[in-house]
Amino acid sequence: MRRNRFITGYSGLRALAVIGVILYHLDSNSFMGGYLGVPIFFVLSGYLVTDHILNSYDRTGDYDNKHFYLSRIKKIYPQLISVLWFSAAYIFLFQRNLLAKLNQIVLANLLNVYNFWQIHNGQSYFERFAANESPFTNLWTMSVEGQFYILWPIVIFLLVKLVKKKKNIFGILIGLSLASAIEMLVLYLMKADINRIYYGTDTRFFSLGLGAALAVIWPIEQLNPNVTKKDTRILDLIGLVSFILMLVMFFSKAMNPQQAFAYCGGMLLFTLIVCVFAGVIAHPGSHWNRIMTNVIFDWIGSRSYGIYLYQFPIMIFFEDKFTNIGDHPVLYHVIEIILILLVSEITYRLIEKPMGKITWSKTKAYFARILDLETKDYIKKTQAVFAAFILILGSIAIAVSPRAKAEDFNKTQLAQRIQKNTKEQKSDNAKLIKKLKKQKPKKEDKSKIIKQAEKDAKKHPVNKSYVKYGISQLDLQLAQKIQVTAIGDSVMAGSSDNLKKLMPKALVDAAVSRQLDVAFGLLDSYQKQGVLADNVLIGLGTNGPFSMDDLDRIMHQVGPKRKVFWINVHVPTRDWQKPVNDLLRQGAKRYHNLIIIDWYSYSKDHPDWFYGDHTHPNIKGSKYYSAFITKTIVKHSKF
Repeated sequence: MRRNRFITGYSGLRALAVIGVILYHLDSNSFMGGYLGVPIFFVLSGYLVTDHILNSYDRTGDYDNKHFYLSRIKKIYPQLISVLWFSAAYIFLFQRNLLAKLNQIVLANLLNVYNFWQIHNGQSYFERFAANESPFTNLWTMSVEGQFYILWPIVIFLLVKLVKKKKNIFGILIGLSLASAIEMLVLYLMKADINRIYYGTDTRFFSLGLGAALAVIWPIEQLNPNVTKKDTRILDLIGLVSFILMLVMFFSKAMNPQQAFAYCGGMLLFTLIVCVFAGVIAHPGSHWNRIMTNVIFDWIGSRSYGIYLYQFPIMIFFEDKFTNIGDHPVLYHVIEIILILLVSEITYRLIEKPMGKITWSKTKAYFARILDLETKDYIKKTQAVFAAFILILGSIAIAVSPRAKAEDFNKTQLAQRIQKNTKEQKSDNAKLIKKLKKQKPKKEDKSKIIKQAEKDAKKHPVNKSYVKYGISQLDLQLAQKIQVTAIGDSVMAGSSDNLKKLMPKALVDAAVSRQLDVAFGLLDSYQKQGVLADNVLIGLGTNGPFSMDDLDRIMHQVGPKRKVFWINVHVPTRDWQKPVNDLLRQGAKRYHNLIIIDWYSYSKDHPDWFYGDHTHPNIKGSKYYSAFITKTIVKHSKF
């Protein structure tokens, strides 16, 4: 029987996994299912570790736990410590707003409980704006894997000694995995916090558990290489189908990790497909091990650990310094990828690879050589000095972090404005809807309205303080009479008080983190209530792009008799700024009743109008934003 057969195709599978994760983090809207690279890592860990342990029990009746733990420590900790201390040093030098709780983050990672820390501290995996961004967000997976490595040799020992029969062990592992997936489903249906579900070891165990179950029924060393051509064709076909299904789910919008399907069976389905594909690759009778083995996949796969660790810190640090990604999305993403691969290659050669072969005697010899003044190995000495510098600087950052205060987003000026406006929206909208339901529609002569507004502008001026923000008193008068239904995201929510002041008959429905798909249900609701105005204002697109099909659906839902005013986006830190604005321009050519409010062009040369995220208008910017929108609506509106 062959032992320790190395499956080169798994480097290719790891390469696909880490590529998917990077693409998701670079552009989560185009690569909606890229985060599914994580279940691939989990399945491989569950399969290979369990197979290795069971193989040892089958051959010798025992397993060397001490050797396993030492090998895991040498594999995991050198790179993990490096990314934590490198990041800490960088934060101390260049981005001190991230110092707060750094000591807790480092300790939680070293103790393999960082995913629990993230749940407890409300750290979102999906929010990349302002106070929620962190260079360590992706490290939750390392804690889940760490917990698995610590507990699994003990779990398998108990199963082998107490349960004994492989059939029963398989049943228990399947049962535990299904319990984990069911818990994910139940928590989602009970509307538990989505990050609690996403980060939880209990809710994500099924990927590790199913990989482990595969090892029980598909042991690598017992797979027969001498199979018939028919069996080879069957294996290859199963591999092809599972590979295609994996790729489809990588790109599918159905796998949106903020929507129901992912948690209500989607991730479980993907994990099962990965298990099938991993099993086919492992079988010596199939060609998929060879297909997944090539120089590029081998290079990426062998460095996948470092690539995974360093990708997020590099993205966060890069995007903090280059805030105009929306103007150069492809160029900047290419630069980010190059930096990730470069850093991963350097740390692989200098840290990961050497530390895998390290022994106590080699460590003593290394330090003796470095400290020997007569030795002229200047390259290694320079490396040692640099490492010491990072160690000291990172340690200082960790030591001083308890005194650094985190900016509580909920206490920021922007958050407080949004919270206040949201409360006022609910109250105002309820009163307005009640009034509109009783009100009989009547048409007024536009010329008469304008004449009356001209008189009122002279005798009874309103909102005079807004004139200096680019809107005339006549437009301010006319705005008082316009009925508008406005649907928007946090940008509009932060200015809804100003919009309401300028257009008191407007129904403003704006909330944080909205994507375009929210608009369909809201428009339908207002239509059914008979309160959808002839002027519809939409402020969506800040949180992600949408398709022309989505825009078509909005326009058909609103209908050709209403005017649709769509505010384009100013979100220079995100790569969808240009695609969203280009698509809106195309839409305006397609629909005569679609008017684009070009907030982007109006505001792009005024950084002083925005908060630090370069997206949400500050108090001054909110006045310009509201006045500009109102002025445009007045110009093209239906009275």
